Amino acid sequence: MTSIAIPALTKDLVRVLIDADTIQRRVDELAYQINKEYEGIEESLILVGVLKGSFIFLADLCRKLKIPHVVDFISLSSYGASSQSTGNVRLIMDTRENLQGRHVMIVEDILDSGFTLDYLCRNFKARDPDSLKTVVLLDKPDRRKVNVELDYVGFEIPDVWVVGYGLDYAERYRTLPYIAEMVPVTD
Repeated sequence: MTSIAIPALTKDLVRVLIDADTIQRRVDELAYQINKEYEGIEESLILVGVLKGSFIFLADLCRKLKIPHVVDFISLSSYGASSQSTGNVRLIMDTRENLQGRHVMIVEDILDSGFTLDYLCRNFKARDPDSLKTVVLLDKPDRRKVNVELDYVGFEIPDVWVVGYGLDYAERYRTLPYIAEMVPVTD
């Protein structure tokens, strides 16, 4: 991971952990691996993006896939008003696609405690898909509370708060083209 200076956008951003070029190279690699694994599938792979954080990663990833695929979304919450996961996952919006007998891939922005992804995997397995895989842009193994099997991982990062490339802090910084470490500044 790189640690380069960033423009003075805010006092909250400490450093860039992963620059935009490195992210795009890794998304290319992940797409290549997924294309290889699903080469020759007859029915479209269902990519299920976990809102809101995964939408930029999902958009970049699916544009690079050459295999037949469709995009769907799901929205969950395990944080409530806190910055720490409560462990209680709440379904806010479900998928529209029928997952039964289909190849399904969960696309998640970040894995920390594991509560959300564990819930999703159990929920989706109960819907009887033909296969279920996961792709996670960022993995924070030091925060894991629940063991979750990952099929594709973009980057492993330390236990710091990160924003950018879909990840936010109070709906800010989501559209930064890089992943930055953030330390909220209180006035």
